[in-house]
Amino acid sequence: MTDDDTGDPRAGRTGLVVKIPEAEPAVRGWRERLDPGAREGVPAHVTVLFPFLRASRIDGAVRRVLAETLAARPAFTVRFESCRRFPGVLYLAPEPDGPFRKLTEAVAGRWPEAPPFGGRFDEVVPHLTVAQGHDEAALKRAEAALVGGMPVTARVSSVALLVHDGTRWHERASFALGQVS
Repeated sequence: MTDDDTGDPRAGRTGLVVKIPEAEPAVRGWRERLDPGAREGVPAHVTVLFPFLRASRIDGAVRRVLAETLAARPAFTVRFESCRRFPGVLYLAPEPDGPFRKLTEAVAGRWPEAPPFGGRFDEVVPHLTVAQGHDEAALKRAEAALVGGMPVTARVSSVALLVHDGTRWHERASFALGQVS
């Protein structure tokens, strides 16, 4: 049975993310309560490309091209100093966000059949989701609590490939970014 054969349309979905473990102490409790992705095993992260290719399409050749594409982008340091909002979503904003945008552009440019967020948005805004799908009061409580835990600084040196098994997300591979020149 392949990842795509479970009958659950989420099974076999993939995404490329930058895990931000340095943010976990500040956001874990809020994400577990207010972000459905966290309950499905998604760590604190900034999305590079979602959805990516179906898991059944990710073979050795795709992995090699991913590794080459990501190794061409330098590692970098990022800070999360503020909370921001999309409608119904509370997130931490990375500064700078340009390196995340370049990662997305590089991967989406190589696989145009997998546009960021299915092509739903004119602009892709890098972000670390803390809460989504909850009322304004819950978002305000989370934001007020998070302000005291910032800034969070992280070193970004890899991109993880996550695969959904129909119930949870699992890391399938990690791809190193290049070294700062």
